[in-house]
Amino acid sequence: MIPQGPIGRLPFAAIDFESSGALPGETDLPIQIGVVRVDSLFGKEECFVSCLACERGIRRSATKLHGITLRQLQNAPTLLSLWPTLKRLLSGCVIVGHNPSTEWRFLRVFPGHGFSPWLDTLALARRCMPRQREWGLSAVCEALGVVGRVNELVPGRTWHDALYDAAASLEVLRSIVGSLQLEERSLRTLHFAVKSRQPD
Repeated sequence: MIPQGPIGRLPFAAIDFESSGALPGETDLPIQIGVVRVDSLFGKEECFVSCLACERGIRRSATKLHGITLRQLQNAPTLLSLWPTLKRLLSGCVIVGHNPSTEWRFLRVFPGHGFSPWLDTLALARRCMPRQREWGLSAVCEALGVVGRVNELVPGRTWHDALYDAAASLEVLRSIVGSLQLEERSLRTLHFAVKSRQPD
C-alpha cells in the first residue's frame, strides 16, 4: 500500500547490506547492515550500522570489494538479534535501496516483517536521468553531484560500506525529488520505481 501524503513529508529508511560472497551453488550471507532513517525526506537523519555474525568464511573477492574480514565480525550480533532495532527503524517507512533485491532477500529472515513499500533508486535514476550511461550507485551520485553530501552525512566511510551506500541511496532520492520539485506530489508519481515488495 502506497503511503498517503506528499513525498517530502513521508518517512523514508534507506538500507544496504554487504555480503560474504558465495561459491556457485551457495547463497551469500549478510555481514554488514546500514540504515539511514528520516521522518520526512529532507529531515534530520538517524544512522545505524552494524557488522553481522557470519557462520562461514568471507570470499576473498568480497573482502577485496568491501574490506570486511572475519576478524571484524568477532562478537558481532546476528541479524535476527537486531530485530527490535530494525523494526523501529524500518516500520512505517518507505524503504529505499539501489536495486534492493539483496536487501529484500536478507530481510526474509524476519518472516512477515511487513516493511513496505520499496523504492528502487536504480529504477528512479534510469527514468529520471535518461542520458546517464552508467547506473551503479557511485556513478549516479557523481552525476547528481551528491558525493560531498554523502561524505558529510557519514564521514570516514566510503563505497561498499553498508552505511555509506544506504546514505548514498537516500541522497539520490533527495536530489531527484528536489531537482524535479516533487516534494508536494504523491508517491504515486514515482510508481515506476515503487513496489509493494521486491522479487525473489
